[in-house]
Amino acid sequence: MTRTTKAMGWIGLLGLMAGTAAAESPGVVKRPIFEAEPKHNHASCVAEAPNGDLLAVWYNGTGERKADDVVIQAAWLAKGADAWSPRFQTADTPGYPDCNPALLAAPDGRIHMFWPTILDHRWESALLKWNVADPSQGPPGPIRWESSNVLHITPAPGSIEKAVADSTAKLTDEEKAKYAKELEPFPARSADLLYQRLGWMPRARGIVLPSGRWLLPLYCDTFSISLMAISDDHGKTWTAGAPTAGFGAIQPTVVPRKDGTLVAFFRDNGPHNKVRMATSPDEGKTWTDVVDTPLDNPGAGIEAIALASGAWALIHNDLPRGRHSLAVSLSDDEGRTWPVKRHLELDKPGSSFHYPSMMQARDGKIHATYTYSLGLGNGTAKQSTMMHAAFDEAWVRQGD
Repeated sequence: MTRTTKAMGWIGLLGLMAGTAAAESPGVVKRPIFEAEPKHNHASCVAEAPNGDLLAVWYNGTGERKADDVVIQAAWLAKGADAWSPRFQTADTPGYPDCNPALLAAPDGRIHMFWPTILDHRWESALLKWNVADPSQGPPGPIRWESSNVLHITPAPGSIEKAVADSTAKLTDEEKAKYAKELEPFPARSADLLYQRLGWMPRARGIVLPSGRWLLPLYCDTFSISLMAISDDHGKTWTAGAPTAGFGAIQPTVVPRKDGTLVAFFRDNGPHNKVRMATSPDEGKTWTDVVDTPLDNPGAGIEAIALASGAWALIHNDLPRGRHSLAVSLSDDEGRTWPVKRHLELDKPGSSFHYPSMMQARDGKIHATYTYSLGLGNGTAKQSTMMHAAFDEAWVRQGD
């Protein structure tokens, strides 16, 4: 990269940040992880290592599923540091796009990373992969992965056909007409084992339930539905839960209620333009029908977490259209209502702040990472970086 290109990247980034009220508000610190550049940087996930260091991962390249130079990159933020380490490549399948990395911080301190390799430039061909790093990993250098596997997703016989039929049946005649081209191959594909078993991708982090069960939320664009990969032996083996019934409800993020019920919130990739929701009484094996929440969603990623205080936090684009506004909302009744909201990025048409990841560190600080784009505002920005924001619950409760 030339000095001129670097300067233009920073000029664009600083210009975009100028006038951002949230960036200047006491109680929140925002910093780009690396210099803005004319590449696609997208779909981050952030997690805390046992010693308090933060690890962020994302994918980087000249495009998404159709660009064979797409790789998984990462960076460390050492505990107490005020700048991220230089980024480094942490996964690459030469000649194939690697996308959507998701992390799971295991109780033994190991960091697990899941991501799809796209086999034929279509999301339907995603092959789910999985790396594990021992707990001694830390800044500033690249991660040494101690094991690497393919995570095979094998839905129960008939479960995909049922989910597809149930999801389609819930559409109105007008919606069926609108999505006719997308729906047309569903019956044949849902009976095809290859389409059932490929195409599953993560987006939000994996979680460990109080019972010890591990869940990796997954979705597929093949049928625009979701399911959970489930492990009851600390990640040694995985099974597939039942798919959700709700066309367009994808990229689930899961939070457990105190009574053991799981709540999944979904990005809407269909006609609703709302954050969508389903619940599970059996730790992710089966789910209620997907319903709308009152929260707007423009077809963009979200993440929900339970805070140490008992409140829940949701990071989301709070618009029915566009990704130029990014907010954190709070719920004090386990996701039933969301009366508190504060913006990390507010109302900058032409820009894009999206695909956020959010977690709460052991010291109580909340950390979010998200794609920060200057340009087209549709995920193919001329300049982009990963933004890191650190704040606390009190800052959110103050409102804008």
